[in-house]
Amino acid sequence: MNFILIAVTVLGGIGLIAAIILYVCSKKFAVYEDPRIAQVTEVLPGANCGGCGFAGCGGLADALVKGADAGSLDGLKCPVGGQEVMGKVADLLGMAIANGEPMVAVVRCNGTCTLRPKIAEYSGLRSCAAMNACGAGETACGFGCLGCGDCVAACQFDAIHMNPETGLPEVDEEKCTSCGACVKACPRHIIELRKKGPKGRRVFVSCVNKDKGPVAMKACKAACIGCGKCEKECKFGAITIDGNVSYIDFNKCRLCKKCVEACPTKAIHAVNFPAPKPKPETSETSTPSTSSTPGISSEPKVEKEEQA
Repeated sequence: MNFILIAVTVLGGIGLIAAIILYVCSKKFAVYEDPRIAQVTEVLPGANCGGCGFAGCGGLADALVKGADAGSLDGLKCPVGGQEVMGKVADLLGMAIANGEPMVAVVRCNGTCTLRPKIAEYSGLRSCAAMNACGAGETACGFGCLGCGDCVAACQFDAIHMNPETGLPEVDEEKCTSCGACVKACPRHIIELRKKGPKGRRVFVSCVNKDKGPVAMKACKAACIGCGKCEKECKFGAITIDGNVSYIDFNKCRLCKKCVEACPTKAIHAVNFPAPKPKPETSETSTPSTSSTPGISSEPKVEKEEQA
């Protein structure tokens, strides 16, 4: 009986000492977490997509709280939640936030199956990253879309799908949250986040081919050849040519569409613009003009026909 009592006493003493040590350690090494971080995390959508530049919504929430303490939330945003969520976060943190223009993913490749025919057959792992690591892919264009759908797999919002007829990815702008996952997934960087534009209208060069004109045209009939006609046509300095390919700065573009008309290969696309009005049909039988040729009248000719 004494042995049992001693054992219980010893174990109780060890437990008490361990509890005291743990209590002291918890107080000394305690990590304080601002309660606002949890509040901001609840406001965020919880997608954990990484589009904000952080590993998850918790990382963004921490950065937002620190930014509020520093007096600025510039550069911090949730692409999934958009302006509505960021407005709630700003109200929660007692900050003002600038209205940012909505962005959307844009596929800068127009090399459809008909415009960019296959010259080889790839039989390896069906992945854009794997195919790109092997070489130029199945076409002669070493810059265009590889068509394996890595961007589709990366999108968590079902906003991008492969078109079986063209072999190119298409973005559903109503579902796109501009998280940037598809941009990161594309090994050839043909997907870009651009301003959605007023009424969803935007103009962009649908090509990233940096080969010289003849080489680019041989690989794809709709390639940008870097001729510079669009750059000369633009009056706002929105177009530059770098590496034999044109680029339109969406911050300077005024959506006049003159570059679209000037492009000889139709590599510049205008999205969501109203269809042009049909030109009025000219009448096949028009009244002959007597003043078209000075000094000559059509009346004598009619008289001769009547006499005949």
